[in-house]
Amino acid sequence: MSAISRTEVEHLARLARIDMSDEELDRTAGQLDAVLDAVAAVAKVATDDVPATSHPVPLTNVTRPDVVRPGLSAQEALAGAPAAEDGRFRVPMILGEEA
Repeated sequence: MSAISRTEVEHLARLARIDMSDEELDRTAGQLDAVLDAVAAVAKVATDDVPATSHPVPLTNVTRPDVVRPGLSAQEALAGAPAAEDGRFRVPMILGEEA
């Protein structure tokens, strides 16, 4: 017996506002039924003595420690800029707007 019917797929498609042909509805019902069968097979294998896991191997954090270091001063940052004005980077005007 199918776990999901063509009528249910048609209802879901309507809720999702997906226009599906009769052929697509039939094919999708079969595909979703196969997915549900696979999930059921996995559920049968999973027992109480098998712990739930999200990854097969443990994950470790590989980021570096967050250490505060001195950065550039405003003058040092602007030293390599093609144009600067009032202690800021000067860039071309966009969209013809005045500041």
